[in-house]
Amino acid sequence: MFQGASALNLDAKARMAIPARHRDALALQCEGRVTLTRHPHGCLLLFPRPVWEAHREQIAAWPMSARAWQRIFLGNASDVEMDSTGRILLAPELRALVGLQREVMLLGMGSHFEIWDAAKLAENEAQAVAGGMPETLSNFSF
Repeated sequence: MFQGASALNLDAKARMAIPARHRDALALQCEGRVTLTRHPHGCLLLFPRPVWEAHREQIAAWPMSARAWQRIFLGNASDVEMDSTGRILLAPELRALVGLQREVMLLGMGSHFEIWDAAKLAENEAQAVAGGMPETLSNFSF
């Protein structure tokens, strides 16, 4: 279960270092083999390869009426591997699709991660808070 936020910087070659707290889990779970794909909300999704493979099968089975969504998720998927220092390369095509700059946020979302441009995530979160709590969360409390 991945959770928590990490503020990271892409290096000059557009590599992102996976934080140590997640690196060991990814090494054990998938030997550092991950899959990146685009999310229509404007971020990248990072899946451990076995988790992605289960999603990939479900997405591939969608009906023809969902072909555009298959293109978004499957057509933009890219298999990558962590290097010996725990970095992954973010392809220029994927970075451009979601507007990733140097400063990024890695968010643990349970079975996978979201990778956001830091400024874009802050803007999206501010909009969400300004819009108020959705009705589906009206009974939620800590």
